[in-house]
Amino acid sequence: MLSRRNLLRTAAGAGCLGALAQTFPRAHASAWPTGPVKIIVPYPPGGSSDIASRVVGQLLQEQIGQPFIIDNRAGAGGNIGMEAGARSAPDGYSLVLATTAHAINMTLFSKLNYDTVKGFAPIALLMEVPLICTVHPSVPANSVAELIALAKQKPKGINYGTSGNGQSTHMAVELFCMMAGIEMTHVPYRGSAPAMNDHIAGHVAVMFDTAASGLPHVQDKKLRALAVTSRERVALLPDVPTVAETGLKGYEVTAWNGLMAPVGTPPEIVDRLNREIVKALATPLVKERFGALAATARPTTVAEFTDYVRNEVEKWAPVVRQSGAKVD
Repeated sequence: MLSRRNLLRTAAGAGCLGALAQTFPRAHASAWPTGPVKIIVPYPPGGSSDIASRVVGQLLQEQIGQPFIIDNRAGAGGNIGMEAGARSAPDGYSLVLATTAHAINMTLFSKLNYDTVKGFAPIALLMEVPLICTVHPSVPANSVAELIALAKQKPKGINYGTSGNGQSTHMAVELFCMMAGIEMTHVPYRGSAPAMNDHIAGHVAVMFDTAASGLPHVQDKKLRALAVTSRERVALLPDVPTVAETGLKGYEVTAWNGLMAPVGTPPEIVDRLNREIVKALATPLVKERFGALAATARPTTVAEFTDYVRNEVEKWAPVVRQSGAKVD
């Protein structure tokens, strides 16, 4: 049986251990990073998300002085990479790139092995990429208003192609149809490239796709650009209005990219990363490389990006439900 003196000693020792346990994460965070940092990208190499990650990773490496390594883990609409990110140790050495799909997938998939909102610590928004609303030259519409009028004359008589069921481009058109009060027929493909090929060939009348995908064909007169989906016009297409300008007020869709960490990552590390990312986004390299994608750098605070993600989840949930899209 413990004496009163031994009991007090035991309690004091436990208190010291508790204090040390609370102090250790802070000490660890202040020393971060002492080795390479991994950025999990839920998509294959070469796409806009991969490019953004590599550009920012390169700058973070230069600013912080440790390697930032890109780890591409594609598949399941981004879920494989996001799950890997959620299951990583919350020590600041594993980050994950989140995109618009991250907000959509919470409602699109019947079951996810991670929580879209509670499973991550948002760090910073990186960029927003506008979509271009294009039509094949055979379509008798030279504006968004004319396209809407044509669709009302022919309910479900106009088709549109996307990179797949439930993808951000699919939801972008579904939101457009909801707000315009029209119905068009969805033709899903396995990726943007085959959809764009059929669009150019005239098999698909309408597409909403990234500027990087559609712009070359607009410039070659193979497609006609009716509008961009961002809140402001795109420098590479200065004469093309926004969808909101054409009369569909409140419509705004971008393919966004941002960095997150597993939930539980020390706030000191999250804040440090946010500051370094904001610094990186102001560089000429980002302006040049993002500009080539028709993307805009969007520096945010941690709180702003946290709200941004929550708003995106709330925005897309009713669109996904009304579209009927579901993945088991």
